[in-house]
Amino acid sequence: MGDGLIGFLILILKLALVLGCLLFFAAYLVWVERKLLARFQVRLGPNRAGPFGLLQPIADAIKMLTKEDVVPESADRMIFLLAPAVVAATALLMFAVVPFGPEMTIVGRSIPLVIADLNVGLLYVFALSSLGVYGVALGGWASNSKYSLLGGIRGAAQMISYELALGLSLVPIVILARSFSLVEIVEAQARYPFILVQPVAFVIFVISAMAESKRIPFDLPEAENELGAGFHTEYSGMRFGLFFIGEYVHMQALGALVAVFFLGGWRGPFLPPPVWLMIKMLLVALVMIWIRGTLPRLRYDQLMAIGWKVLLPVALVNIWVTGIMVLI
Repeated sequence: MGDGLIGFLILILKLALVLGCLLFFAAYLVWVERKLLARFQVRLGPNRAGPFGLLQPIADAIKMLTKEDVVPESADRMIFLLAPAVVAATALLMFAVVPFGPEMTIVGRSIPLVIADLNVGLLYVFALSSLGVYGVALGGWASNSKYSLLGGIRGAAQMISYELALGLSLVPIVILARSFSLVEIVEAQARYPFILVQPVAFVIFVISAMAESKRIPFDLPEAENELGAGFHTEYSGMRFGLFFIGEYVHMQALGALVAVFFLGGWRGPFLPPPVWLMIKMLLVALVMIWIRGTLPRLRYDQLMAIGWKVLLPVALVNIWVTGIMVLI
């Protein structure tokens, strides 16, 4: 009974630590993005709240929490209120299977640095990624606004289209690691990271994941200059903030998954394993911000053509080639 209680308390502590870190990094990833985009565009960025604008995320959080939470009169109230929580929760839950390091021994007790080591961890990630579509689609539909509905339909079509290429890009990783567990996939990269033998899968995964997370140049569900914020046009207050939390936590999830599948996960010299994972997550996020500041938005037909006519066939060919190499 005592061991069970201690195990439960350790689980709660790990959940609280991961959740707190994710929300903190999501807030300051916004600050990093605004500062970098300002530098790219030769302007200042946030610099009023605190030194170098470092208190701007806190000011934004206070503003979101204190703004009036408006629900349109003709909206489907229950679904309208739940949709932002679906987007944020699915992004946060992805980290339940991300390994932050090897097992640690504290006071004679072995503690795995992962919340849940599922033997189907990869399928769990895909399931949550698929559920995120519902938050976008239902948020646009429940608003009872044509602009929001258009953004929701665009988002659902885009996310479903790129999910196929995203999943197929990881089939070669599963073939090489012989496991769906994210912990075992990291262990399979003990000799070399999979990016060295699967660069094509890496490129397909990153492009598809950026489209899944609705980042420029794939931000058609929002497209501010066309739809006035797209699927979340009618949202205000903290529910509007939940959509942004979901987006920036999704960026962190993308960075963690790229690190786990292609960059050796938490492996690295000198520094503690969780620090290496966070460095790799940050590098992926910085590349995404760099891409946002560099490339223009794609047209919708171009976006769909890349997904169905380019990424999907290349992913299938890559699976075929990997299978032949493994058999040889």
